[in-house]
Amino acid sequence: MPVPMRRLAVALTLCCALLAGSTACGSDGKSTTKNSAATQAVPAADSPTPSPSTSAEKRKFAKTRFVVDAGLAAGATYQWIVKPWKAGKFKKGAHGRKLALVKAGVAGLFAYNRLKAAKKNAQADPLLSKALAPLATGIESLKNLPSKLRKGDEGAAGSFDDIINKVKDAGKSAGAPVENKVPSASQLSQG
Repeated sequence: MPVPMRRLAVALTLCCALLAGSTACGSDGKSTTKNSAATQAVPAADSPTPSPSTSAEKRKFAKTRFVVDAGLAAGATYQWIVKPWKAGKFKKGAHGRKLALVKAGVAGLFAYNRLKAAKKNAQADPLLSKALAPLATGIESLKNLPSKLRKGDEGAAGSFDDIINKVKDAGKSAGAPVENKVPSASQLSQG
């Protein structure tokens, strides 16, 4: 019995660290309108592809940052959500279910955070923003993964995998191929 308690303590510590890291990195809801008048004064160009319209949307290395963020989300999803799901770890009564659910919850929060960052980076690139636009609602729907898994909804892991694959396909079509990159423990704790 001491081994499961130790595992539970480690998982709880990791969850608390992630929660503390995600709240520390949150925004305070204030936004600056610096340069907004200058941005609005520039007439729109007659180009067929969308371009970043505000200074907040213009980011350096947007495509590279998208690839890194989406790759970390894909790696976390595959390692701690898809593999255990395929192995049947989320089924009620499965050996190691609680630990698998805790890991999946942490990985789900991390992947959701990285997908939001990837979406923000994609908005700075015309091709990526066009390719990722239809996936915005799918990415937002991933917020509820931990509660769905706890309730025994095994389709939740499949939907997470589907969204990740669609993001990877969108990146590939825009010239930014995404490969799975399993995040380290420090990356998970940083969010």
